[in-house]
This record gives sequence, C-alpha cells and structure tokens, in this order.
Amino acid sequence: MISTLISIVLMLVVLGVVLWALQALLPLVPMPPEFRTVIQVLITVVVVLICVWVIAGLLGVVAPLRL
Repeated sequence: MISTLISIVLMLVVLGVVLWALQALLPLVPMPPEFRTVIQVLITVVVVLICVWVIAGLLGVVAPLRL
C-alpha cells in the first residue's frame, strides 16, 4: 500500500513538471491565440487522463500496472 502511494506521488510530480514545461514552452511557438487555447486545453485533458489511468492501474481498477 505504501509503495502504491509513493508511486502515485512520484507520478503526480512528474506529470506536474511535464505539464508546467509544456505550458511554459507553448508561448514560444508562434500561432494564433485561438489555436493556443485549444492546445492548452488538449494538453491539460491528456495529462489528466494519463493521471487517472495510471492511478486506476496502480490501485488495480483497470489492468494492473507495475511501476
């Protein structure tokens, strides 16, 4: 149980850093503001879906995930 909690915390830290880096680098790409907003939303949705899937896998809700 403790190893699952540690894995969840580490996964959240890694996904948080990846999300921060993607959102920090996005303004450097020249594009219209509408596309930038759509890309920011897509990045956030993808990161949240990955987070939920990994946590569900670690808890055994979906196919077991071993990290």
